[in-house]
Amino acid sequence: MKTKVNIANIVSKKVFWDMDVNKLSIKKDKEVIIPRMLLATNEKTFKEDIASVEEVYTANEIYSVLKNTKERISNQICRMVAARYNKPTFLRYKF
Repeated sequence: MKTKVNIANIVSKKVFWDMDVNKLSIKKDKEVIIPRMLLATNEKTFKEDIASVEEVYTANEIYSVLKNTKERISNQICRMVAARYNKPTFLRYKF
């Protein structure tokens, strides 16, 4: 993880509509930041969206946070992240 990054310059304010992004800490708030940055991604935008997250966080941090998040991350995003990092597939929702 990079230590000196202003997250407000990277994230979409639309995704963080309910909080002040200038007050987020990349270290303390990664459990909120990582899922939110990928919340609206899809197959077309995934490479660009994940690249933004990777500017700040490592592959292991991204994978681990998403695997354990309570945010509404789709199973499709979970699969794409696992495939990108050659890790076991995980699902947020099981039917």
